[in-house]
Amino acid sequence: MNTTPQALAAESASVRATGERREPFTIVSLLSHLLFILVTLAMVLPFVLVISISFTDESSIIEHGYLFIPADFSTKAYTYIFEAPTVLVRAYGITILTTVIGTLLSLLVTAMLGYVTSRRDFRYRTPASFFVFFTMLFNGGLVPSYILVKQYLHLDNTIWSLILPFLVSPFYIMVMKGFLSKIPFEIIESAKMDGAREIRIFFTIILPLSTPALATLGLFLSFGFWNSWFPALLYIDNEKLIPIQLLLVRMMQKLEFLTSNSDFISQFGMDMSKFPSLSARMAMAILAGGPMVCIFPFFQKYFVKGLTVGSLKG
Repeated sequence: MNTTPQALAAESASVRATGERREPFTIVSLLSHLLFILVTLAMVLPFVLVISISFTDESSIIEHGYLFIPADFSTKAYTYIFEAPTVLVRAYGITILTTVIGTLLSLLVTAMLGYVTSRRDFRYRTPASFFVFFTMLFNGGLVPSYILVKQYLHLDNTIWSLILPFLVSPFYIMVMKGFLSKIPFEIIESAKMDGAREIRIFFTIILPLSTPALATLGLFLSFGFWNSWFPALLYIDNEKLIPIQLLLVRMMQKLEFLTSNSDFISQFGMDMSKFPSLSARMAMAILAGGPMVCIFPFFQKYFVKGLTVGSLKG
């Protein structure tokens, strides 16, 4: 080890310049880096494989199997999906509208309920918390929910049938309550002494301090609204209000029908071996999950902060 005055001076200058001292590279750190590299590859490579298969010719998939580099490049799968571009764009629009409105409203209601149940001076804090926790364990069931939405609220064939029944999650309320309970109560008291009302305290103090938790919950909520297709199957009969997920499910069912009846269909002169059944499934997966994969990096820093719920300093 070089311990000459010149070396020590150089190391000291480097530490002052970078603000930190570099840790020695050990076997443990090497294994840690290799482990994280393997985990990253295990998460990224399947998505790359799905993209590759979606651009591979059907006969090439049958002959060579799944490859990371397409043996025979083809866009037949996307041509099949985009046969009716107007329907696809409209379905995307319904899904985006449902996701945006549903996420924003759900965050607002969740933050309000979490704030109320986290206040120590709220008289009905315990009954309200018990009610939220009770609904997390027991729910009305599918049939009562269907009757309520369709016969009493008359929300069927409206976009609100995809939003309002799933607006509140008891688990997310409990998470929000845990985060807001760490905010010093003295902040609220000082705001009251300055003449601020409850609504102003909530929107000008509580919500800005809750940005990490809101971003984290917003990410989960947006995933839930985006991937939801079963509510549309129950409540939507209007073809113009079908979200993208239900549209892809119907396409998948059509593909499965054609594939399972390939022998019968071939009697009419149709060669089902060239039909993009496998590649179309992967193309549907790209269309369904691609937008959310692109959005996630923008919420990543808030997501990491949200994982440390309760670390807010007073």
